[in-house]
Amino acid sequence: MSAQPDNLSFGAAANDADEQETREWLDALAAVIASEGRERGHFLLEQLLEEARQHGIDMPFSATTAYVNTIEPEDEERCPGNLEIEERLRTYMRWNAMAMVVKANRLHPEDGGDLGGHISSFASLATMLGAGFNHFWHAETPDHGGDCLYIQGHSAPGIYARAFMEGRISEEQLLNFRQEVDGKGLSSYPHPKLMPEFWQFPTVSMGLGPLMAIYQARFLKYLHARGIADTSRRKVWAFLGDGEMDEVESLGAIGVAAREKLDNLIFVVNCNLQRLDGPVRGNGKIIQELEGEFRGAGWNVIKLVWGSYWDPLLARDKEGILRKIMMDVVDGDYQAMKANDGAFVRKNFFGRHPKALEMVAKMSDEDIWRLNRGGHDPQKVYAAFHSAVNHKGQPTVLLVKTVKGFGMGKAGEGKNIAHQAKKLTDDDIRTFRDRFNLPIPDEKLPEVPFYRPEEHTPEMKYLHARREALGGYLPHRRTKADEQLKVPDLEAFKAVTDATAGGREISTTQAYVRFLTALLRDKQVGPRVVPILVDEARTFGMEGLFRQIGIYNPEGQKYTPQDRDQVSYYKEDVGGQILQEGINEAGGMSSWIAAATSYSTSNRIMIPFYIYYSMFGLQRVGDLVWAAGDMQARGFLLGGTSGRTTLNGEGLQHEDGHSQLLASTVPNCVSYDPTFAHEVAVIMHHGLQRMVEKQDNVFYYITLLNENYPMPGLKPGTEEHIVKGMYLFQEGPALAKAPHVNLLGSGTILRESIAARELLEKDWGVSASVWSCPSFNELGRDGLDCERWNMLHPSEAPRVPFVAQQLDKHEGPVVASTDYMKAYAEQIRAFIPKGHSYKVLGTDGFGRSDFRSKLREHFEVNRHYIVVAALKALAEDGKVAAARVAEAIAKYGIKADKVNPLYA
Repeated sequence: MSAQPDNLSFGAAANDADEQETREWLDALAAVIASEGRERGHFLLEQLLEEARQHGIDMPFSATTAYVNTIEPEDEERCPGNLEIEERLRTYMRWNAMAMVVKANRLHPEDGGDLGGHISSFASLATMLGAGFNHFWHAETPDHGGDCLYIQGHSAPGIYARAFMEGRISEEQLLNFRQEVDGKGLSSYPHPKLMPEFWQFPTVSMGLGPLMAIYQARFLKYLHARGIADTSRRKVWAFLGDGEMDEVESLGAIGVAAREKLDNLIFVVNCNLQRLDGPVRGNGKIIQELEGEFRGAGWNVIKLVWGSYWDPLLARDKEGILRKIMMDVVDGDYQAMKANDGAFVRKNFFGRHPKALEMVAKMSDEDIWRLNRGGHDPQKVYAAFHSAVNHKGQPTVLLVKTVKGFGMGKAGEGKNIAHQAKKLTDDDIRTFRDRFNLPIPDEKLPEVPFYRPEEHTPEMKYLHARREALGGYLPHRRTKADEQLKVPDLEAFKAVTDATAGGREISTTQAYVRFLTALLRDKQVGPRVVPILVDEARTFGMEGLFRQIGIYNPEGQKYTPQDRDQVSYYKEDVGGQILQEGINEAGGMSSWIAAATSYSTSNRIMIPFYIYYSMFGLQRVGDLVWAAGDMQARGFLLGGTSGRTTLNGEGLQHEDGHSQLLASTVPNCVSYDPTFAHEVAVIMHHGLQRMVEKQDNVFYYITLLNENYPMPGLKPGTEEHIVKGMYLFQEGPALAKAPHVNLLGSGTILRESIAARELLEKDWGVSASVWSCPSFNELGRDGLDCERWNMLHPSEAPRVPFVAQQLDKHEGPVVASTDYMKAYAEQIRAFIPKGHSYKVLGTDGFGRSDFRSKLREHFEVNRHYIVVAALKALAEDGKVAAARVAEAIAKYGIKADKVNPLYA
């Protein structure tokens, strides 16, 4: 234990020049509070502080309050429920949650590996979760959209235990906890992908829950402001661990929540004072630290530190001695107290001052041990929750003190090993049973049986009645929206699919903007489009949308914009359609997730388009992209200014040569790297059909370019091939007895392949066909799928990968070139038809700033290198002399001995 302070520290401040005057001021304040209430006392203090400021008195700022409950006992809203029945239900759920984890780690020892699981987190949360489920959290009904619950990931067993009691999960499923392959089990953590009708949000990737919850709450306000859905009664609850608050994402957007006055948002931070390995703030106080963070950011802060058994002691603490001890004791010591017993607490807590010891002189050690923390007091939890849901104008955070592993005794209660405790001994289980007085006979204890009362018992009737009063059972997830929307025909996007007139040059980014503008005109689908920007509208040529559809701001526009006289002036509006996130990729991605899952959370199909610098997208917020996949998100992510050599002036930090590979790692992400405007239109239109009309659980990642060139227009009949990832763009010229090659490309480098085709014909007499490959990722997936099917169906006719189907009738080697790492195009090597050699050019290495032509020369992906690669492949096939390759290297001035760009 830390050293006990000198008793004199409880007296007057050491530098007090007039102790009597100080006492008179304090007595006067106490008298005002006693006679006129705390609000009057608060008002007088504010007036004194303001007067002090006017006189230039320097006042230290403090955003924290005393280490006691925010809500005084006399101000607590009384819980209307039957607390005795709720306690029994909580007890059964604690047992079943524990049994589920213990059984999972006792069964099948022959498998040689434990399944893991967590007992201690739910043990500390059970009272809070019970209060929410019994009294606050509304399910979706015709007149209520339903509350959104971001459940603390490690407490999943407790949620399953409740669902088992409700009859929503079977005993077989409990026995298959963390055994998911055969489809009978329960996912280790909240995963909508794995339990699509149960979990709403994935939360166990620490920090993403609080970040996503903020933007989810904001998006609900957005839907309401735009008249798309009535979300006025809905709340977003996020349960977080105090250790989780160390994640940058956990606190990174709390200013957004305050600025936008998200009074539909409630954070509940489970302050059990422990992380996975030890104390969160052993030398300090995590509750005080978080109070300062949130209060300073503009949140309503409710602290629930102490349970009801402390109320009489605090009421007798006229000199503030007990409050001083509470403030002085650090979290590391608080943890130790709950890992010991009442005698330990008497000595090491109350023993810090004689008068504190006197307060508890008539209390037994058992009485002292029963002094509870606020998070384990159902009445105080109810009062805190009631205050939070009725607060207006600010988001609310509840900082609730609990004990990690509550009820686990020596197996983990308050101990550093609590988070890892998943194998309990028979003695531990017996202690758990006795602690909560469970009706499990001794002879059954080794089996650790699940327990559920009969349906006719008061407990079960109460359980179902409470959820019936709140609209149904939670958590629950909607898999499809009830509504059906019709996407406009591809013909509506002729401005994008047609060739640019008179050789006019545009970029694929401009093509995207044209597509989006046309979509916004559609009366049915247009209002559901959610353009999301991170302060780069002008970069991507989207500033014209400012005036057209406005930027969402709940307070409208209180100022006259500087560019008000311009056609595309900066227009903010209460009903604005654009979400402008500022320089904030994580916030943009979180808004995109909220919109992309609106079909599930709000029964409204929304179509988010989030465009960003490709280098700052999937790379920077990859964890959120993976969470989006888990949540079955539907929408478009646009990687603008993509490719390693396209964003020529920005250099290493901006140039993207790998986002397509990152996109390939997310199973339900469909990704493309188009070269031409018509490809952009076909891909996006197909995506709309899948995500909006069919409600398929996929999302699209499309990389876009800022390089301008003429667009050739859509060749009818190629649409299906574009979507599959490959189509013949130019047939090789008919040259007598000429060798033939196939040049594959995507994005900006396809145009180098087109130029190489001309050089091969003109300089070397080689015929080359050019293939546009908008998606090597889709081609690779198709090939792997065929390969798997063929392995498992050896007696049936083999399936042929699409790449092989396309190239089989076109002789000669194949050369693939992209603005991405070689691994991007390498994905299809195994599916190139026999007899066709395969060479890949790509941009491995760090980017740098220069002209595009120099960058493509540096990374060895320009037309000259493509020609050399083609000639080398032909030489290896015996179609041309090897000397021709050396001639080409000399002709084009290629420096054969320069450093490999991977290492340059």
